[in-house]
Amino acid sequence: MFLTTTGLPFAKLWEAYFNSAPRGLYNIYIHVDPTMRPGQRFTGVFAGRAIPSKPSRRHTPTLTSAARRLLARALLHDSANAMFALLSPSCVPLRSFNFTYRTLAGSGKSFLEILKNEAGRYDRWAARGPDAMLPEVPLEDFRIGSQFWVLTRRHAREAAADTRLWSKFKRPCVHRHTCYPEEHYFPTLISMRDPRGCVPCTLTHVDWRGRSDGHPRTYRAEEVGPELIRWLRSARPRYGDDGANGTDLLLTKRHDPFLFARKFAPGAAGALMGMAEDVLFKD
Repeated sequence: MFLTTTGLPFAKLWEAYFNSAPRGLYNIYIHVDPTMRPGQRFTGVFAGRAIPSKPSRRHTPTLTSAARRLLARALLHDSANAMFALLSPSCVPLRSFNFTYRTLAGSGKSFLEILKNEAGRYDRWAARGPDAMLPEVPLEDFRIGSQFWVLTRRHAREAAADTRLWSKFKRPCVHRHTCYPEEHYFPTLISMRDPRGCVPCTLTHVDWRGRSDGHPRTYRAEEVGPELIRWLRSARPRYGDDGANGTDLLLTKRHDPFLFARKFAPGAAGALMGMAEDVLFKD
């Protein structure tokens, strides 16, 4: 499921990725902001895969609405859809389709970053006002995590059907600089409903080192090479610190593989395509 306001700059790379897959093992869904890319047309494996979409903007509930819209469409479109991966236009695959499919199909759990004691937690919780989330979402139940995740069908249905928590998260924020519903709604919902049904980490690598502007590092074309991909593959996900899942996972030294990575600049498309078969898709 691709959530984009800018089209798909790595469409050729993803097309090569999906073309390597056996028939019938995947579906593609695209939510593209109609005000940012009016009349956007997709070709190849993406042809006809755009769903009815609405504007989506940062610091508003609309990004979360778009993700829920993708989930609802995917759930209704094909009852065989078992795992639901949300991706951004700046995401690229780090492994072959077959490796990714085996990893997700064999897990039986969602992969969703769920962080309990992040800095600024209260300010994010109170972004709509000091009591706006009560009583449905008390501060002690509020969680933070990556915007990008993989959900099982059970959790996808939970998210698409939920009205109780969504009635709070869809409210407009009064403090825009701490308003990131897309990083809060899904971790909070799944943590409250079924914390043991997920691995509390994201499988999409992102580099926040040294960043303070709310945007992760962007990899430019001159940085992209086999060494970067090997480093991204070898990195260890950060697991949630809830105790119920986080502590158990750390004690078992679990090391789930990153399957995707972001952010890559559109100009890196050529460099990525040049090493797709020999590096990205080679397990």
